[in-house]
Amino acid sequence: MRVALVAGETSGDVLGAELIKSIRALAPSAEFFGIGGPDMTEAGCKSWFRTEELSVMGLTEVFRDLPRLLKIRRELNKNFLEMRPDIFIGIDSPDFNLPVARTLKKRGIPTVQYVSPQVWAWRQSRVASVRKATDLVLCILPFEINFYEHHAVNAVFVGHPLADQIPITSSQEDARARLELMGVGPIVAVLPGSRRNEVLRLSRPFLETMQWLKKRRPELVFVMAFSTQEMKDVFLEQTVGMDMYPAPKFFCGKARQVMAASDVVLTASGTASLEAMLLKRPMVVAYKISSLTYWILKVMGVRKLQNFSLPNLLSAQSLMPEYLQDQVCAEVLGPALLNFLNEGALSAHWKDAFIVIHKQLKCNASKQAASAIIDLLIDYKDGS
Repeated sequence: MRVALVAGETSGDVLGAELIKSIRALAPSAEFFGIGGPDMTEAGCKSWFRTEELSVMGLTEVFRDLPRLLKIRRELNKNFLEMRPDIFIGIDSPDFNLPVARTLKKRGIPTVQYVSPQVWAWRQSRVASVRKATDLVLCILPFEINFYEHHAVNAVFVGHPLADQIPITSSQEDARARLELMGVGPIVAVLPGSRRNEVLRLSRPFLETMQWLKKRRPELVFVMAFSTQEMKDVFLEQTVGMDMYPAPKFFCGKARQVMAASDVVLTASGTASLEAMLLKRPMVVAYKISSLTYWILKVMGVRKLQNFSLPNLLSAQSLMPEYLQDQVCAEVLGPALLNFLNEGALSAHWKDAFIVIHKQLKCNASKQAASAIIDLLIDYKDGS
């Protein structure tokens, strides 16, 4: 069994690694190749490009990087068509993966999209391209299934691997001990994102927010988590000349421990907000893209949902404050975090809601995804 995979960012690399292990449990001789990060490489995937090379956020950013991305995709398609994998699995990154899937599907190779594109939130007309490009969509959010059924797309809800990895109850004391943070004051975890463009835009407003809070609550301890040393360096470059004493504590590759150790989380939108929810930590979520991208999206009116952060989407409530674009500033983020620290902004049922969602997502996701992929491949070969 020869499996082609492409993961376009850090969260996809984590999902891909667990999926590889689960597929190998069912098909021990399976081979894996394509694009992956360190986790997928360690799990046994031969990677031709680094995951970070595909990690681009926003319309205008894609335009800037389009020649490079198209070159990677051309080479990738060439390699895949020469090697003729038994199946192709695109992990997240739909703008890159769906065109690859469409090319391979036309050549008789079954295709899977693991993690649904957010077509239910942005540009719903794209569902037609999903249907044309994929034989199966593996959904990690439960409400996506009804949307795809309505649009005649073959989809299966498998749950989220993070919900399997994180216990229903996590110990703040154990996390603090592992990070050597015992005996310190209230902790604010700060996560400015895993993609370069996120960190570029959120570094200064996040540090300004920390400064704002420090003036009002000097006993606070700020702990920052970065996906890689490179992202930490981007943060430091963006905040040169901005003093804060004492300086935040920095950790790379330990986002989960940092959030578990915290009293409240300030995070970029995305997987980190889901992880904070699974850890049952209150959070403030920020999302910022280029002004031009935001203007285009606003003019086109393509946003369909009231909320954008995963905790609020999954709960169908505005449980946690989320801020977009110009709202991402110390004067807005600071008071929201301070309310949490003063226990003045939490609804009475927020933790119960998080527990319900956690149990709903806890489905042995990687094993279910692997089984669905094997079933698809068997059905495909039986029908050919």
